[in-house]
Amino acid sequence: MIKILKHYYRKIKVILEKTSFYYSVNWTKTLYFNFKKFPLNTAKKLPVFFYGQVKFASIIGKIQINGPIKRGMIGFGQPYEMNTLHKGIAEINILGTLVFKGHVQFGKDYFIYIGENAYCEFGHMSSLGSYAKLICIENIVLGNYARFGSECQIMDTNFHQMIDTTIGEKLKMTGPIAIGNYNYVGSRVTIMQNTKTPDYCTIASNSLCNKNYTDLGTHILIGGIPSQLIRTNISRDWEGERKDLEDFLMV
Repeated sequence: MIKILKHYYRKIKVILEKTSFYYSVNWTKTLYFNFKKFPLNTAKKLPVFFYGQVKFASIIGKIQINGPIKRGMIGFGQPYEMNTLHKGIAEINILGTLVFKGHVQFGKDYFIYIGENAYCEFGHMSSLGSYAKLICIENIVLGNYARFGSECQIMDTNFHQMIDTTIGEKLKMTGPIAIGNYNYVGSRVTIMQNTKTPDYCTIASNSLCNKNYTDLGTHILIGGIPSQLIRTNISRDWEGERKDLEDFLMV
C-alpha cells in the first residue's frame, strides 16, 4: 500500500511541477515573438520562451539561432535562481543582430539593448542573472558557458563623448567586448568596452573590467576596480557541474 501511495505521489508531483512551469511562461509574448521573428518551421518549435512580464520596446532587428532548434532553448526571465518573484520591469530593444549559439538563459527583470548596427552573440549555456543589463552598440560576444551573476552590467560604450583636454582629441565611445568560454562572473560585475577575457576566467563580485586580460593566461581569478590578477590555477569545476547544469537549465 505504501509503495502504491509513493508511486502516485511521484506522478502527482511531476504533473504539478509541469503545470507550475507552464503557468510561469508568458505565452502571449512567447507566441508573438517566435512567429514574428522566425520562419514557420522554426517558430512552431517555440525555441524562445518568455517568463513573466516583459516590454518589447522594439524587436525589428535580426534574431538568429545557430544549431539544432529545440523548444524553450532560450529563456528570457527563466526561473533558475533562488529569487522567485518578478518585478515586471524586463525590457528588450533589439535593433541590430542578436545571435544564439545554443541554450541561453536570462534571469528575471533584465534589460537588453542591441543598437541598430550592433552585433551581439551568446554562446551555448551562457547566461545573464536577474537584473542584468546588456547594452550593445558595437560588438559583444559571450563564449560558451559564460555565466554572469545577478545585477551585472555589460556595456560596450561609455555613452557620452570624452575628449583629451590637452589636444582636444575626441576619444572613441565604443569598443568590442569578448568574454571567453567557461567564464564564471560574480554578482554586480561591470564589463566595459574593450574588455577581453581568456577561457576559464573567474571574475570576483563587484569588479570592473575594462581591458584585455588574455595575456594573464587561462584558469585565473581577477577582481577589483579596475580588475587585476588575484590568483592563477583556479577554476569553477565545470566538468563536475556540467551534467547538473544542463539537466537543471535545459527545458
